[in-house]
Amino acid sequence: MQRLSGKNVLITGGNSGIGLATAKLFQEHGARLAITGRNPASLGQARVALGGDVLTVQSDAGKLSDIELLMDQVGKHFGQLDVLFVNAAVAHATPFEFVTEAEFDEMSAVNFKGIFFTIQKALPLLTNNASIIVTNSITNNMGSPNFSVYGACKAALRSLVKTLGLELIGRGIRINAISPGPIATPMYGRVGLPNEVEEMVKAEILSKSPIKRFGEPEEVARVALFLASDDASYIVGDEIVVDGGMSLL
Repeated sequence: MQRLSGKNVLITGGNSGIGLATAKLFQEHGARLAITGRNPASLGQARVALGGDVLTVQSDAGKLSDIELLMDQVGKHFGQLDVLFVNAAVAHATPFEFVTEAEFDEMSAVNFKGIFFTIQKALPLLTNNASIIVTNSITNNMGSPNFSVYGACKAALRSLVKTLGLELIGRGIRINAISPGPIATPMYGRVGLPNEVEEMVKAEILSKSPIKRFGEPEEVARVALFLASDDASYIVGDEIVVDGGMSLL
């Protein structure tokens, strides 16, 4: 059964990792897709993987002008949106005392401000039975050394989803969050750690994980499919944790 047949879907950060896995799964379930990404090369690769009928838009998730242009393009292409998956994120591993203003501004822009305004600017396009899904992280409720800005932004998202859950449900719009734990995505290679340190971090995560492995992007995608579909019609302002038990420790 195609659970998103005929639905119009926008996925930010749909060019890799969780976003791309979700785009593929949504497509299998009949969705019409638009995806974004900052990197033109990976965006082009995603377009090939998904097929030419997918709208691909190079867009910086932290820039309001890009967000406004994105919504204009999506509006002209689809007319309206049934599902908005706000997934784009950026992370840098930096000890607290060495965080620069530029790093703070970039991570805050993408991980909080950009998500806030992506949802706001998408509102005129959303149907009265729409689903918004926000990719959060288990860092929203856990201490994460060297990720102070990232974790703080994710905590802000937890609050935002609860607030908008109440504010938007009167329009028939449901908003919920997915909070992944350690997932095997390219982000681990982009956080700025030297290779040997990155491998040490991964080994430490595996040693602490109750399930003794990283999650796969497809495992998060299946949760996104549930929240996007009518199967989740009574779930509002909530958070589904996908972490193999990591946050239970």
